[in-house]
Amino acid sequence: MAAKKIFLLLGHPDKVGMCNDLADAYERSAKAAGHTVDRMDLSKMQFDPIMHQGYRAIQPLEPDLVRFQELVKGCDHFVVIHPIWWVGMPALLKGVFDRAWLPGSAFRYIKTSAGARTIFWHRLFRGKTARIIVTSGTQPLLVRFLPGNVNAQLKWGILWFAGFKTRTTWFGPAENVPEEKKAHWIQVVEKLGNKGI
Repeated sequence: MAAKKIFLLLGHPDKVGMCNDLADAYERSAKAAGHTVDRMDLSKMQFDPIMHQGYRAIQPLEPDLVRFQELVKGCDHFVVIHPIWWVGMPALLKGVFDRAWLPGSAFRYIKTSAGARTIFWHRLFRGKTARIIVTSGTQPLLVRFLPGNVNAQLKWGILWFAGFKTRTTWFGPAENVPEEKKAHWIQVVEKLGNKGI
């Protein structure tokens, strides 16, 4: 198995809890298997998550967002770990992608000879893989029956759009988890980290 360059993003605004434990387990196991792991924790990142003018005027990126872009570009495998809140990702995590997932950095629209934008685009991260690891307060099977796909925004609207081939691992209910079940989840994530997948 070839060693991979992995970028791990802990997408929980708080560093304490199940998502952090899963991130630690993935990172520890991946490093032990010889993979290179760069990690960013959302709780430590300093940036304005709001696009105040939409795409009319791109705000200058803060250093943490520039580093985020660099780590995504330089990795072979991108891991995002986050909780599901109100059938989606935390607002602060969405803000990372709103601000940093920009034309020219993650994708590039194809233009006509006259310079007009077409409906087609280049996916700049083709060939890369990603793993989304999520926790939810509700049983995953029940959440899957909710209207829409709670994982669609990140998996398809963001990662696939830029070229990532993405898989998802989902744990829940994640509140008051018995130690035996938590240990099992940690083992599952350690196996993923060991394989770099």
